[in-house]
Amino acid sequence: MATLTAPANPMELVQPDESAYWVEMVKCRHACPVHTDACGYVNAIAEGRYEDAYRIIRATNPFASICGRVCGAPCELNCRRGSLDEPVAIRALKRFVTDKFGPETGDYSKHREFANEKMLPPNRGNYERVAVVGGGVSGMTVAHDLTRIGYKVTVFEADAEPGGMTRVGVPVYRLPRDLVMAEIKAILSLGVELKCNMRLGRDFTIPSLRAEGFAAIFLGIGLPKGRKLNVEGNELEGVYDGMEFLRSFNEGTPMPLGERIVVVGGGNVAYDVARSALRPAWMKSRNEEIAEINREQQMAYDVARSALRLSGDKEIHVVCLESREEMPADEIEIEEGREEGVKLHARRGPRSIEGRDGKVRAFRAVKCVSVFDENKKFNPKFDESDIEEIPADTVIFAIGQTSDLSFLDPADGVASERGLIKVHPETYQTTAPDVFACGDIAHGPRLFIDAVASAQIAARSMHDYLRRTRTDVVLRRNWRPASYTMAEGWESFGRENPPALDPARRASSVDIVEENFSEADARDQASRCLRCNVNTVFDTSKCVGCNGCVDVCPEHLIRLTPVRDLLHVPEWAAMLDGADPEEFGAVLMKDESTCLRCAMCASRCPTNAITMQNFDFAWECVSIPAPNPKINYGSM
Repeated sequence: MATLTAPANPMELVQPDESAYWVEMVKCRHACPVHTDACGYVNAIAEGRYEDAYRIIRATNPFASICGRVCGAPCELNCRRGSLDEPVAIRALKRFVTDKFGPETGDYSKHREFANEKMLPPNRGNYERVAVVGGGVSGMTVAHDLTRIGYKVTVFEADAEPGGMTRVGVPVYRLPRDLVMAEIKAILSLGVELKCNMRLGRDFTIPSLRAEGFAAIFLGIGLPKGRKLNVEGNELEGVYDGMEFLRSFNEGTPMPLGERIVVVGGGNVAYDVARSALRPAWMKSRNEEIAEINREQQMAYDVARSALRLSGDKEIHVVCLESREEMPADEIEIEEGREEGVKLHARRGPRSIEGRDGKVRAFRAVKCVSVFDENKKFNPKFDESDIEEIPADTVIFAIGQTSDLSFLDPADGVASERGLIKVHPETYQTTAPDVFACGDIAHGPRLFIDAVASAQIAARSMHDYLRRTRTDVVLRRNWRPASYTMAEGWESFGRENPPALDPARRASSVDIVEENFSEADARDQASRCLRCNVNTVFDTSKCVGCNGCVDVCPEHLIRLTPVRDLLHVPEWAAMLDGADPEEFGAVLMKDESTCLRCAMCASRCPTNAITMQNFDFAWECVSIPAPNPKINYGSM
């Protein structure tokens, strides 16, 4: 990387691409679909500023508490600390704070107060009625945003309770259902109307919503159905799809399972299914979220269940095409499943399901030689001479999700393609001008945080449609001198995951598996952050080429490179334009990939040519009083 200097004007509103390099330097925040400032809240935790941390966490995410439990954490996958040893435990640190200040405390005030108003269009609605179909993450996010800017929103939910996949798709041992309801109730407290047991196509239609006076409609109905592979025996009794199983298990109305269960799939959903199938079925009370069970009786049952399992009470097998290293499931899911007794059969694909008297008897798995072809496309190849037969009485396919678009009618004006609702790629408007859609039903299966991000865009587009305006997202940036102190021993702290229940207790109950960090552990783990928003900024006019920064850098990231060694780089060759490279001497180069922000280079520099500066930035919405050229206004 060539020498970079901070902009001359330190406080200005710019288009995001004007500061793209500096924004992308903060890799955790850049990777987050809603751009949560992970660097900011992690360092606030390290310093003991927990309420400030929650303010940052909540700012761009109305489902911060749920994400603190089950987010796929793209921030961690991109964390710079992972280039050194292991990423910062960002998701678990989020939970540490949301448990203190989130809606799960019973107090919704901070959830309302800390929402970032600047990420909403600055001009308000005129209380037009808006219908949101689906009470999951995307639907409730649209309801949250539109209600805050002056619309009357009604959410229509097909089930008896809202929550979507957070309620029926995520195992009860990972995500407390009272937490899900608390976060949804915080949104409802803004004035959102909720109507449950209202299914699109059965209880109402898109034309009926229009007739009732809804000025715009949002579809956030998700992908409710699972898939089965077309293999011999898939019609036998005891063969289920993963979504069907998870829904029944999580709703407390469990399906009948045998003692030898094969789960097909290598992703997180497969392990959700396998680990749920391992656990005892729990029955949902008619009038309660979770039936109250006497603790002593439950503990006695847990012990008895564990003893039975040790003697072979229930066998759970996961069969997947991928090798152990290729599996898309999170490492912690695979490891915790192994601890609980889940047996993995990697590099195996389904060949057939054998039956007897119409019921499953065995699962036959063929060896998978490779999953992808030379072009890295999914194209598995098998060795038909290597077949493994696994005794089974239940087979559950956890290989993907599909939509149910039976509600669509030509009169709706909403087109579909490849089993999904067709939307404009930037505005999420459908082929019907007053109907918008996003989330899984428009984009296919993604993370919850992706659903939040797309719903925020959809809400802005719906606002633009109703107001005939254009809302742009711009970046506000601010350079200031960095002042910080790293915790003693921060460079040697290893990553620690939050404590978890003992495997025997986990496998014999539906208790929440993951516990919370202690305060001391949370601060230690947060102090591992490399503070990527702090930058070493070079003023080349002051540099005397003394090499002091090169000598002192503990990661050997800085070097003086002769210009003649850069001629192979087209940009440098173009700048020289045929001039003699010897006339230009050397260039100070810095590799940012593993910079520790230790500031030793700045301390060593005798001319103050290197300074440590914070690059503070945030996105905000600006409204242009003109129709959005990417919105179809139809005949409104």
